[in-house]
Amino acid sequence: MNRKIAPFGSWKSPISTDLILQDSVALEGVLFEGENLYWLEALPSEGGRSRIMKKTPTGEAVEQTPAPFNIRTRVQEYGGAPFTVNGGRIYFSNFEDNLLYMKDGRNPPYAITDDSNLRYADAGIDRVNERLYWIREDHTKSAFTPETTIVAMNPDGSGETVVVSGNDFYSNPRVSPDGQHLAYLTWNHPHMPWDESELWVAEIRDDGTLTNASKLAGGSGVSIVQPAWSPQGTLYFLSDHSNWWNLMRCFGNRKEEVCTVKAEFGSHSSVLGKSDYCFVDENMIIASYSQHGMRQLASVDVWNGRLNPITTRFTSFSAIRSNGTEVAFIAASPTEFPRIAVMDPKTNEIEDVRISSGSSLDTDYLSQPEAIEFSTSNHKTAHALYYAPNNPDFAAPPGDKPPLLVHVHGGPVGATSSTLNLTKQYWTSRGFALVDVNYGGSTGYGRDYRERLRGQWGVVDVEDCANAVRYLIDRGDVDSTRIAISGGSAGGYTTLASLVFTDVYHAGASHFGLSDLESFVKETHKFESHYLHGLIAPYPAQKQTFFDRSPIHFTDRLSCPVIFFQGLDDKVVPPNQAVPMVEALRKKGVPVAYLEFEGEGHGFRKAENIKRAIEGEFYFYSQIFGFEPADDMEPVEIENL
Repeated sequence: MNRKIAPFGSWKSPISTDLILQDSVALEGVLFEGENLYWLEALPSEGGRSRIMKKTPTGEAVEQTPAPFNIRTRVQEYGGAPFTVNGGRIYFSNFEDNLLYMKDGRNPPYAITDDSNLRYADAGIDRVNERLYWIREDHTKSAFTPETTIVAMNPDGSGETVVVSGNDFYSNPRVSPDGQHLAYLTWNHPHMPWDESELWVAEIRDDGTLTNASKLAGGSGVSIVQPAWSPQGTLYFLSDHSNWWNLMRCFGNRKEEVCTVKAEFGSHSSVLGKSDYCFVDENMIIASYSQHGMRQLASVDVWNGRLNPITTRFTSFSAIRSNGTEVAFIAASPTEFPRIAVMDPKTNEIEDVRISSGSSLDTDYLSQPEAIEFSTSNHKTAHALYYAPNNPDFAAPPGDKPPLLVHVHGGPVGATSSTLNLTKQYWTSRGFALVDVNYGGSTGYGRDYRERLRGQWGVVDVEDCANAVRYLIDRGDVDSTRIAISGGSAGGYTTLASLVFTDVYHAGASHFGLSDLESFVKETHKFESHYLHGLIAPYPAQKQTFFDRSPIHFTDRLSCPVIFFQGLDDKVVPPNQAVPMVEALRKKGVPVAYLEFEGEGHGFRKAENIKRAIEGEFYFYSQIFGFEPADDMEPVEIENL
């Protein structure tokens, strides 16, 4: 087929924002109870409302929590694990009032707590003694520094009792199969759980309170994540003491390694309830591990430590759960949308249960990610995924090279993924190149790689992004005069820092990004209130470092256009992080655009706002880089243009 000749950026693509949002849901929170499989899905078409779905043994998927219920929690602000199931009864946190609700059978849900100042998440179930253990945040005395505890609760919500308290944070309360012990994680400021956390276990008394609590692992620069009991009561967990989050277990107070490989079984998360491995039985674990930016599924023989990779068509796995007969997870690949899938561990056959998008898509329009490594500062190597422009209907004029969009993931110690993301394909199918940078500090490459960002946020990430650009320019892949950088949250900070402290870029987009580190430290929520202690420096002892790394103080160095996107209800990165930066650019006469969204928090959930943000950024670059979009889209007001 003859391709039409058109400039990069002006290609017509079937990957529209309507397609991105068409019949789309965000999937998370997979769990089994017996033969029944449950999961959460968020609906952009309903303003981002999340609902619980249940798949029965007959294969029917039935909504369990109709509108107006919105199953989310704001524990640690990022939430996660907002529901559980015990004896067919569903317990969940409702986002609008923070109350816990119970749904029993076909009866409508009803509240079992009555104080909206209390938030709940990440429940552990004592099936022997019919009891629930929740992570609870108490905002009664202070919204800025709520008290985090573990509470025990009867199935009807009565008898709520604090059983663990005193530290800054807790997570993962997990009850042993015999109902005699509770394992949990804890950490204190200034550490984040991926920096340093501790695994504790305590005996459970008859009344649900605890005694004889003792630390089993972690602390002293070691991160423990995802504790889980085997079917017969051995406590397993992931530890990064060897540089990699690898499987370990405890026999009494004796710890031993289960499977030691140079790969990450765990993954960074600000969200509660992560599950990157599960038990099929006492002898076998199904786990996901990361190497070179891609995740692989494997079985692990717990007695000889043998890792047996399972060949699948997927490159991303999360929320791995088992009922002993089946294994469920969320899986995706560069050409397949995320989906709930169920695997038979005997045959490794996989069946799709729920796909996150109903869109039909010709894969010829998809750009395949290329894992690249490139030299960066201090004689080190950094990583990224590169997506070349791709559209079977179009070609650029001879000699032209595409504009490059540098995408910076949030986190900042998160990681990008090879999972099919139509928003990225929206750009590449219109003629942009895109590079997704796993800068130093990103998860998936071992603790030493994560530690590169310690005290160096705004330096290492900025340098690695710039060096990814230089690598692609030197390789001849992109137009060196049309380079844009874009990111959200922490990625928004790296974006703004990159625009201020380097001369590599010609435009940028900050999606709810930080510009003033000092005000962030003073105003952000408890979970991240000491985060910058490790990423930047102790505050206020090294206040000057915060000033020196804050883009807001150096707008005199900024000479390229920027567009800002901001949710007005964002409690993590409030609007006052964006507005002063916008005002400074207005006064300086630099082209600037500012789009704000009512009712949106940290990350946009409403379909119309997601659409506006994607198209608004594309329109912005079209005006800056001088190409004509093929689509009709609502213009963005650009000041000083």
